Amino acid sequence: MSYLRLQTPKENRSNIICFFLIFLYFIGLFPIIGEPFSLSYFLAAIIPVGIIQLWALIFLIAPFKYEKSYYLFFGIYGVVNTYIYFLAIQKMMYINMGAQGSRPLIIGVLFFIALLVGMNFLNWKALYSGTYYKLQQKSTIPVSWMAIGGAGYVLGQLILSFIYTDSAVFIVLIVGISLLSILTAYFSIFIHRYYYMSKNINLVKQVYPEFGKPMSERYKKKKKHKKYINQPNNIRPTR
Repeated sequence: MSYLRLQTPKENRSNIICFFLIFLYFIGLFPIIGEPFSLSYFLAAIIPVGIIQLWALIFLIAPFKYEKSYYLFFGIYGVVNTYIYFLAIQKMMYINMGAQGSRPLIIGVLFFIALLVGMNFLNWKALYSGTYYKLQQKSTIPVSWMAIGGAGYVLGQLILSFIYTDSAVFIVLIVGISLLSILTAYFSIFIHRYYYMSKNINLVKQVYPEFGKPMSERYKKKKKHKKYINQPNNIRPTR
């Protein structure tokens, strides 16, 4: 039950607008399209971004009707956003810092995969060990389990940046993007949440009876219920 505490469709739509504008476009794509421009990095980024953007339109237009599939979408978005950050770091390494050979790329790919796999493993572990329930009983939620999954990734990127440059600016940028990668990698756990909800859809319906229904049906039901409540209690049938 602690894993099924869901947001409203309107909140889901707001998440898309916020995270796309700030995390994906501004922080993710800005370093890639910045100077010096590289067409290869731009193409590697714009194709998955274009696909996820087209997919996002469905949830911006009809967030109520596609409420369940939103969680699969948001998990895929987390993977794509983390991949864009990976590309931004690689561009800094090769284009801005002048790294040579395939070693930085190979190490970067391994870090990228390990971050996503590690974050989803910790999510699975937290679910079946009761950690989510324990966290929700506290007034403040510690994020130590999430930090454990990203500490190695940030440390690895920091070491790579020290090897290939002595510029404090690029070191700070790489570490900053690496820290944000922990958050976007965390979003990828929504893929598991989607399949968990699909497997336990009857339980979801018990907690959220209107889950997945179009807004028109929810509105009619609420309007009918409100009309019934507002009826005077002293009305008697006439003979």
